[in-house]
Amino acid sequence: MAIKVTAPLSPEDARKLRCGDSCLLSGVIYTARDAAHKRLCELLSAGKELPFDVKNSVIYYVGPTPEHDGLPIGSAGPTTSYRMDAYSPALIAAGETGMIGKGRRSAAVVAAMREHGAVYFGAIGGAGALLSHCVKMAEVVAYDDLGAEALRRLVVEDLPVTVVIDAEGNDLYEKGRKEYLESLRK
Repeated sequence: MAIKVTAPLSPEDARKLRCGDSCLLSGVIYTARDAAHKRLCELLSAGKELPFDVKNSVIYYVGPTPEHDGLPIGSAGPTTSYRMDAYSPALIAAGETGMIGKGRRSAAVVAAMREHGAVYFGAIGGAGALLSHCVKMAEVVAYDDLGAEALRRLVVEDLPVTVVIDAEGNDLYEKGRKEYLESLRK
């Protein structure tokens, strides 16, 4: 049974989620990849205001294709998350509570998640066309010059995600592997 999750996501609600939980995410999320993350962190370092309210935000690591067939967005599958690892701790410290992508995260990101109450969701790679149907509205907020990698505000409904790393630092990549190896011994 999937857990209904709403964004913006408070640290208290993020801390209730557990590694391995299947979730349906609805609400307002943002898109950003490495180039946008770099710019956001430069603004933070300079003490300047970000182009969106990072507090309780969920950022989806995606560079969607152009909209078509009356949909607000084209294919919107996750990108590999480690490219954002250099920037994520600063954004988490600034208030980000959720990230959506694919792949492992660094120890520094996991430490920031534990300290501030954030979660890392995994989305299904290769299912971008299907995931795009969960997007009800999309608008560019900043960095239009980045094209597909511009910072966007999305309104999503029942976006299927899995808690890969919870706010306690439990990691599904480690837990799943351990459970699999144990099942082979039985």
